[in-house]
Amino acid sequence: MRNILAQYGCLLREVDTWFANASAAYPELICCGKGCSGCCRALFDITLLDALYLQQGFAQLSREVQAVVLPRAELRVAGIREQWPELAQPYLLNHRSEEEWSELMPEEDETPCVLLDERGHCLVYENRPMTCRLHGLPLIDVGGELMHDEWCTENFQGVNPVELAGLKGEFDRFFREEVRLDRELSLQLFGRVIYELDTVIPAALLIDFSDIKQPPGNP
Repeated sequence: MRNILAQYGCLLREVDTWFANASAAYPELICCGKGCSGCCRALFDITLLDALYLQQGFAQLSREVQAVVLPRAELRVAGIREQWPELAQPYLLNHRSEEEWSELMPEEDETPCVLLDERGHCLVYENRPMTCRLHGLPLIDVGGELMHDEWCTENFQGVNPVELAGLKGEFDRFFREEVRLDRELSLQLFGRVIYELDTVIPAALLIDFSDIKQPPGNP
């Protein structure tokens, strides 16, 4: 798995380079950046690959900090279990319906991410998931396809960012590479390719990758 994580780290750094270039091109229009946590709220899905990469960063934190964060994660997962009692290792959610996902992740949920410190800074910033790195800007592929048409309301005041050429990135390639690595990870963990393996950040911190179990709904 080390090789997969190394390749994923390279991919994430490419995403960071795109974001940095976009911010440099439009500094007066983009507020997002390290230390901003206004959008780090509620539950949202991340891949199992992101979960494993996140754990690498979490493992580098001091035991004292881990001892503060883990009870938060456990409490959040306990809340999910009130709705989905059978949720267990490896805490995957793909067998659930879209309606159930919506119930789990209501838009009005303002609960801070368990990985924010008292200042609102991400404790594992260098290992944060792909979606955290992409959030805030529309995703416009270099080929012109609009792959995600939402952005942070603090950005692009009075401007339609879809018309800004400096925001384009190689998202088709980024996402294809992410899928390839995610499938390669599933092959190593489960002995076969599984096309979707998603969890949430609090549960990701609790996954025991040394004792991974068969995903629910995937006999």
